[in-house]
Amino acid sequence: MSSVKIDQIYTGCLAQGAYYIQSGNEAAIIDPLREIQPYLDRAAKNGATIKYIFETHFHADFVSGHLDLSKKTGAPIIYGPTANTEFKAHIAKDGELFKIGDVTVKVLHTPGHTMESTCYLLLDENGKEHSIFTGDTLFLGDVGRPDLAQKAAHMTQDELAGLLYDSLTNKIIPLPDSVVVYPAHGAGSACGKNMSKETVDNLGNQKKTNYALNQPNRESFIAAVTEGLTPPPAYFPLNVALNKKGYESIDLIMENGLRAMEASEFEQAAHATEALILDTRSATDFSQGFVPRSINIGLDGQFAPWVGALIADVKQTLLLVTDPGKEEESVIRLARVGFDNVIGHLKGGFATWKNAGKEVDTIDRITAEEFAKRLTAGDTVLDVRREGEYSNGHVKAAQNLPLDYISEWWGTIDANQPFFLHCQGGYRSMIAASILKARGIHHFSEVAGGYKSIAETGITTEKSPVNV
Repeated sequence: MSSVKIDQIYTGCLAQGAYYIQSGNEAAIIDPLREIQPYLDRAAKNGATIKYIFETHFHADFVSGHLDLSKKTGAPIIYGPTANTEFKAHIAKDGELFKIGDVTVKVLHTPGHTMESTCYLLLDENGKEHSIFTGDTLFLGDVGRPDLAQKAAHMTQDELAGLLYDSLTNKIIPLPDSVVVYPAHGAGSACGKNMSKETVDNLGNQKKTNYALNQPNRESFIAAVTEGLTPPPAYFPLNVALNKKGYESIDLIMENGLRAMEASEFEQAAHATEALILDTRSATDFSQGFVPRSINIGLDGQFAPWVGALIADVKQTLLLVTDPGKEEESVIRLARVGFDNVIGHLKGGFATWKNAGKEVDTIDRITAEEFAKRLTAGDTVLDVRREGEYSNGHVKAAQNLPLDYISEWWGTIDANQPFFLHCQGGYRSMIAASILKARGIHHFSEVAGGYKSIAETGITTEKSPVNV
């Protein structure tokens, strides 16, 4: 289909795909992220006008850029049937058609993940089905989890799963095998449980390989897609609310967050506002010195999802410590998941704090080899990986206390009893270490390289069912 250009704009941190569609001099954006300038730049470079902004549903795992993008372009925001917004939007009818240049977008209402969930079928200039933007209805290797919208829909997860089965059976599976599938998420997203690392496929292959599309009946589908669902991150409902009700302009968020503070001003702001100090540097740099009671969640990992999972309130006031030059990235990635209340950052990064003679804390970070030498029978080892990782192999006698639930278990730790702390590679264990330090627990050593490095030392490990 030469008359259309489709760009998948994939953000690894959120495992999220936004889409830019252009035909002729008209363009549309599907599920835009919070920072909208890349879409504006792309359209300007291609000599196109953004005509529509399509939303597949009210997202839970990120705050969409629909409002700012609509204000900047004048393009209407399109939602599927039953969507109820507190801002101006076009609520499309099932089967409604939208023209973009020589191609057409057809609305397919596919409730199940949420009630307003909608897929957008792209028809070429001859009206032939070309591709489908499936949002969280159909992923590669999976389908959207049906447990997130229970409260809003006044339905059980099984009832929603049944609706999802009907949507897939009646709207998606009958489409030609050649149709290209463009999902909203890939592996690593909490919106599904079995997603592929691939981000584009054809529908025919999904019909063959996707477990959810290969269930013999409605009942088995419901059982399959609801099995093994883990609790969703706490920030999900808060993001849904922002996407439905509206939010501050990203321009204002950036202006506030990029306020640079000298060490004394930063310290005063922390005391005056009870802000949480978030350090976005690498685990290695953080361990060697940090502002006392700051929390480390590094930009080099799944930053935004962990912020959302571990900081209870998206309205929490935040002060940032970043590597110099990473301030803007930190603020943007926080805004993606609704953490808009950044009031400033430490000018020049941690070096400014240290050079001002302020109090500094450190983490006792040791190598896997040192851990293997020091570990003796009876020592306490805390493994903060998820249960499945732990059951596939762990240090003998290690306790499994997943980072996801640290707010529930940190109070059970004896602050006077020494222990070792690790995850799979060192990213999550440093997050845990910073949280424990902030809560007055200091008598521990964190293992660099995590279980991956520990296993290479030849230390005794075992596989077993999880006992938490």
